[in-house]
Amino acid sequence: MFDHHPAQADAEVTLPRLLGILSDPTRLGIVRVLSDGAERGWGQLCAPIAKSTLSHHLKMLREAGVTTTRQEGTRCYVTLRRDALDTRFPGLLSALLDAAVSEDVGAHVTERARNS
Repeated sequence: MFDHHPAQADAEVTLPRLLGILSDPTRLGIVRVLSDGAERGWGQLCAPIAKSTLSHHLKMLREAGVTTTRQEGTRCYVTLRRDALDTRFPGLLSALLDAAVSEDVGAHVTERARNS
């Protein structure tokens, strides 16, 4: 078992980079699903896109410092780095998530039932 740490150190996560990453509805939808702080297996995330495209979005979030990924055997688990983002940009993530929910942005990304 090993951890994939985010590619960006917290101080290197810039506002333009963060806003650019979260401007995509699918990536914002992934963040919405992860916003409760629970770790999710990649297979638990469901979106009407190819698995390779979902994997690409997860990689972009990780490389931007928005998420962290942990591998256990052949399974990968992703977690939102909410505390680090809230420390770096106080209130920003909450405001973006509130706006996304009210405008239904990213609602196409859901969580698959654990037994599926």
